[in-house]
Amino acid sequence: MIALTAADVASATGGRLHADAETPVTGPAVVDSRRVEPGGLFVALPGERVDGHDFARAAVEAGATLVLAAREVEGVPTVVVDDVQAALGELARAVLARVRAQGDLRVVAVTGSVGKTTTKDLLGQLLADQLPDGVAAEDALVVPAGSYNNEVGLPLTVLRVTRATRFLVLEMGADGPGNIAYLTRIAPPDIGIVLAVGVAHVGKFGSVEAIARTKSEMVSGVLPGGTVVLNADDQRVAAMASLAAPEHTVTTFGTIPSAGVRAADVQVDASGRAAFGLEVAGGQGSGEPAPVALRLVGAHHVSNALAAAAAVLALGGSTPTVAQGLSRATPVSPHRMAVTERADGVTVIDDAYNANPDSMRAALRTLAVMAGRTRRSVAVLGEMLELGDGSRAAHDAIGRLVVRLNVKLLVVVGDGAYHIHEGALQEGSWGEESVFVPDLDAARAVLAEALEPGDVVLVKSSLGSGLWQLGDELAAGGPSLGSDATDEPATEVAP
Repeated sequence: MIALTAADVASATGGRLHADAETPVTGPAVVDSRRVEPGGLFVALPGERVDGHDFARAAVEAGATLVLAAREVEGVPTVVVDDVQAALGELARAVLARVRAQGDLRVVAVTGSVGKTTTKDLLGQLLADQLPDGVAAEDALVVPAGSYNNEVGLPLTVLRVTRATRFLVLEMGADGPGNIAYLTRIAPPDIGIVLAVGVAHVGKFGSVEAIARTKSEMVSGVLPGGTVVLNADDQRVAAMASLAAPEHTVTTFGTIPSAGVRAADVQVDASGRAAFGLEVAGGQGSGEPAPVALRLVGAHHVSNALAAAAAVLALGGSTPTVAQGLSRATPVSPHRMAVTERADGVTVIDDAYNANPDSMRAALRTLAVMAGRTRRSVAVLGEMLELGDGSRAAHDAIGRLVVRLNVKLLVVVGDGAYHIHEGALQEGSWGEESVFVPDLDAARAVLAEALEPGDVVLVKSSLGSGLWQLGDELAAGGPSLGSDATDEPATEVAP
């Protein structure tokens, strides 16, 4: 974070200063007192289970020089505001505006119902290749950890920028109308990407159309003269081109012939990894396609790779360099199609960070490809959250797909996922091939008994179901091992 004073923080947030005006704030902003660094800003957010104000004194003792809070804390240097979360956003907006006015900083933001975190991770790796020789990525590139994509996580990421930052990559999630518009007001992007419109969170939005309208807020949020990057393969996303302002450049990506940045001749190998030719319409990409061989598992990552490529090309990258970067890129964030080859011959695909019908189908198809005809496929599936009135039908459809893909063993975990099991039983004359268990302990017991060398096991669910713990355990060697995983940060909740 750039160096600020307590007076700067109060001015940016409209807060009341209860500290020496010249108190320096030179460290990062954090919402967890255990992550305070010397000179940092502690943001005392009220929560459902804990109140950050109760940890303000500990944060100062750990080295924080200032606290952003909703009330005074005796003996603690504080800027008091009416709404701490809103003030955090205002501080991030002010800091970003100051850095932009004095430096050469470009903001790239990505939203969509699926694929945001993978695309963000790809952008970070591709943009590192765009830095001048001698410029270190840790100095010039800010990319959020995990999925810091909501009203708390995004401002915390923005506040990491310094005068040396050249690229700021942001992931923007939404669980209701207006979310993306709010986030783009904090950090207006130079490049705004919309990946896809699906049914994730439809229970909160009310309809897929409402989800599409919310995702389209990205288009309106792009700075004048900026670039809007849209998925040509998704009709709802492609239609958002009509919302772009005359001063925007619109570029598209996809597999259809009309896409501006296109994947040609997509092939998927037995390991579930895709290869294709990267084509760019009219210009640097004309001629022979640049070959790309992804190291990410899952054919659905072709779309994410194209989105990242389109953004980097809009920033001046060359097609060969981008293609080479995509071929070198590796998985970064945990629990997202993370593949582990165990010593006992079991292959674990851990995709348990989040789930909706689109991502569930993609993961199951990848499982089927990786298992092929010679290995046994095992799907361990939990609940897809926030699907509203369509939840039963959505889970039932996934169970039926499991049967059609000839998955050999289905383990459904938790009452919320029961209808996956029900759908599988209705689709095929299944008996012991589908097992329903109420919790993780029961799932561990089934897997300890059932797994065999050579099996390919997919673990997939929404984060709130807790199945990511089982993913960790399986990757570590087996369900009998105790999990030492820690919870994902509270700011990593918006899909």
